[in-house]
Amino acid sequence: MSLLPERVELKTPAQIVAMRRSGLLLHRVHDMLEDAIRPGITTDELDTLAHDMIRAEGATPNFLGYQGYPATLCISVNEVVVHGIPDDRPLEAGDVVSIDGGLIVDGWHSDAARSHIVGAPRSVGDEDLVRITEEALWAGIAALATADRVGDVGAAIEDFVDDAAGESLSHLEGFGGHGIGTAMHQAPDVMNYRTRTRGPRVKPGMCLAIEPMLIQGPGNWELEDDEWTVRATAGGRAAHFEHSVAVTEQGLLVLTAGDGGAAELARRGVIAAPDPLAADAG
Repeated sequence: MSLLPERVELKTPAQIVAMRRSGLLLHRVHDMLEDAIRPGITTDELDTLAHDMIRAEGATPNFLGYQGYPATLCISVNEVVVHGIPDDRPLEAGDVVSIDGGLIVDGWHSDAARSHIVGAPRSVGDEDLVRITEEALWAGIAALATADRVGDVGAAIEDFVDDAAGESLSHLEGFGGHGIGTAMHQAPDVMNYRTRTRGPRVKPGMCLAIEPMLIQGPGNWELEDDEWTVRATAGGRAAHFEHSVAVTEQGLLVLTAGDGGAAELARRGVIAAPDPLAADAG
């Protein structure tokens, strides 16, 4: 067994353009699902919508069959944090629904997640959960623009959540993001909180999936018998947001955002890299 760190796959500018194509299609899939979410629709139906759109566009779902996973999407409802398997359960008004999915275009992977409240929110706490988790994602992405090492992303996410939520929200310990490119999961790990190791240095060509996962109250969780579903066990609901992001010589390009991340990064004082597919995104 080697004690050396895993090699980080650095992409060329042309390969990042290819990854942007994959990410932009995934952005459109998530937009379609957001429009489809309503009380009464089942998570199975949402999964079928995503599968059919991905295939119709000539792409391949990368979750389906991954280590035996049985669906195109992970759809996690309320106290399920991540890796919820779609089924025939109808969604109800007030549910918090996290949809995580990915796809492959010309051999290049993308991965992104969004959380939604079905209809009217049940409580201000649920609204805060979803809002803070999304903002934590962007805090981590913005930190990547000036990060020395990958671990600086997790430190920025932790600091943001501490400031915004105190002890009302907890991180899902033991889970985080990852490198992405010719495979869905690659080195390096991208944790959502500080760790003893700060990870590799940030370099142009690095592509990372950044994905904070937050739980209301204590972060206790268990893995269900299906060996996929991660469920919070202290009564809180959960949210999950994710983007795939490329580090380029011109700055950051958020591969799975419609505008390449330009608007959200600008809000945080960061100028995004030029989007090579701006005409397609518009």
